[in-house]
Amino acid sequence: MSYIDDLFETLTQLQQGKRLPPVHLWQPAHTGVIDIRIDREGAWYHEGTRIERQPLVDLFATILRREEDDYFLVTPGEKMQIQVAEVPFIAVDLDVRGEGAAKQMLFSTNVGDYVIAGVEHPITMRDGRPFLHIRDGLEARIQRSVFYRLVEEGALENDALMVRSDGEVFNLGSVV
Repeated sequence: MSYIDDLFETLTQLQQGKRLPPVHLWQPAHTGVIDIRIDREGAWYHEGTRIERQPLVDLFATILRREEDDYFLVTPGEKMQIQVAEVPFIAVDLDVRGEGAAKQMLFSTNVGDYVIAGVEHPITMRDGRPFLHIRDGLEARIQRSVFYRLVEEGALENDALMVRSDGEVFNLGSVV
């Protein structure tokens, strides 16, 4: 097994072993608003001060829920609305294995999620910016340096740049 295959296996096993709380099942009676916000670069702030402890940010990310255009931190006891500037996560790395129809693109996020772009994790373009579905309506914006790497994996088809991952094809936009 090659290094990249080992890496893919390790990271996908980590993601599969990640026990996410069932926030979709929780309907707490206590709701409110908390002064937490996530900026465009994926940094988390509480009462205007950046949250520097990455394990705390990673924990908050596991209890994040999206309802339409609003975001909430949800526990069995309360549901607190937070502000999100664009999307809550940033795709900060990309690893690729295979070629052609067998190619897989593994993205890593700023909160420790690892997902392979495909039918469950599509890549979409909005206003010229790339996004990746992570889970339950939560998305990551693909960081510029990662997008450049993604473009390198693309192929021109009918005047559009297309990328393939896990049997799916994603349109990165027109090149004309």
